[in-house]
Amino acid sequence: MHKIHGYLAFMSLLFISASLHPAEASGAGAPTFAFEIDPATFAFSGYGVHLRFAPERFPHLMMGAGAYAMDFPDFMVAVDPKNAGEDWKIRLNMGLGLFTEYHFSAINQGWFAGSQAGIQRFEIEKKASAGTARFSNLLLMGYGGYAWRLFSSGFYVKPWAGIGYTSTFSGKAEVAGAQYEVLPITGFATLHLGYMF
Repeated sequence: MHKIHGYLAFMSLLFISASLHPAEASGAGAPTFAFEIDPATFAFSGYGVHLRFAPERFPHLMMGAGAYAMDFPDFMVAVDPKNAGEDWKIRLNMGLGLFTEYHFSAINQGWFAGSQAGIQRFEIEKKASAGTARFSNLLLMGYGGYAWRLFSSGFYVKPWAGIGYTSTFSGKAEVAGAQYEVLPITGFATLHLGYMF
């Protein structure tokens, strides 16, 4: 738990330092803002919306926040063999995250690496049983990907993948005596569509 608090404090310091430190690049211009969606979440009865900004003093750094939700498809539930064939219905009711990204070439153009710290709230049920359960996790994730600008415009496509650590801090992943196995190490891959302005 101390590591998680330290990580959250580190990310908060990054946000604060962006507004306090002097410019590091002589070519830095006005701050860049971006809006992103995750189309996959909408396909699974959810949403994924993200706001990002690149401070003028740090022309390769992008920070922001996002909110997301979705129903887990069966293949995601079955990642842990203990959950496969157990008739689980899993809903990520709400995820809230803070994101920090470093873009090696230019913002949303080329390779990037990032980190996420967030809270995720789940609702689970057994399809053949009455009752539901709710639990909440902390998530710390590192990720990387590649961004393409489209047609020299503000639109971009941004596939990425990451590996993270989760820890349940409230509730129980149990319905009618059956335990849903929550893996401490999780992976995720998706594609964001965005617009910079």
